[in-house]
Amino acid sequence: MSAVPVPPVIETTDLVRRFGDLAAVNGVSFSVAPAEIFGLIGPNGAGKSTLIKMLTTLLPPTSGRARVAGFDVSKAPAQVRRHIGYVPQLLSSDRELTGYENLVLSARLYLVPREQRNDRIEQAIAMMKLGDARDRLVGSYSGGMLRRLEIAQSTLHQPAVLILDEPTVGLDPGGRHTVWDHVRSLNRELGMAVLLTTHYMDEAQELCHRVAMIYAGKLSAIGTPDELTRLYAPGGTLDDVYQNIISRDEAAGP
Repeated sequence: MSAVPVPPVIETTDLVRRFGDLAAVNGVSFSVAPAEIFGLIGPNGAGKSTLIKMLTTLLPPTSGRARVAGFDVSKAPAQVRRHIGYVPQLLSSDRELTGYENLVLSARLYLVPREQRNDRIEQAIAMMKLGDARDRLVGSYSGGMLRRLEIAQSTLHQPAVLILDEPTVGLDPGGRHTVWDHVRSLNRELGMAVLLTTHYMDEAQELCHRVAMIYAGKLSAIGTPDELTRLYAPGGTLDDVYQNIISRDEAAGP
């Protein structure tokens, strides 16, 4: 008996977002499998943030289709929001509250059942290794601790997919590696799919099962880091792949 295909947790088909005459996202199609860590890579202005905003229902598509956790982002935005966790690039935790208080607030906002809230919060604190800082004001946290707290907040409702926009930007090397470890743990232990944007090629190489490179709103290449290296920079690194693809697309023009 053949295995029943498992539907993707994210699927876009010819997705377009225009701002006047500018196509910030122009006919992008890709999918993310359950329990996959998928990276979006591209220079500033490539369309990554616009794509993330559409997938999180913050911005409606101009045309095309996107489904997240089985729900159409245009037709069922409330259902999409119930099934995702989202950590934006800009820090959003309340610095006047403790880590624990931020988690309680998020549990309420995500409608975690009252009888499950304490257990979910304690599990998140343990997984993100925030026990020693749970009762400290968030204003005293380091950048890495803030990111771990925000990831904890965004996963209390056990979403099908976690979406991270530049999760380690501005962190020191130790903080970056700590965040990587926790993203891997969420993926491995909870089976959570992860979609992340990053400018760091080492981050994409270390974390992502597959990556998609975007330039000028279009998908330039997609595959595993090893596949892309073999195709575009034999004997090189993912950074070489990135440079080669961007140079190719710049030379090709619009």
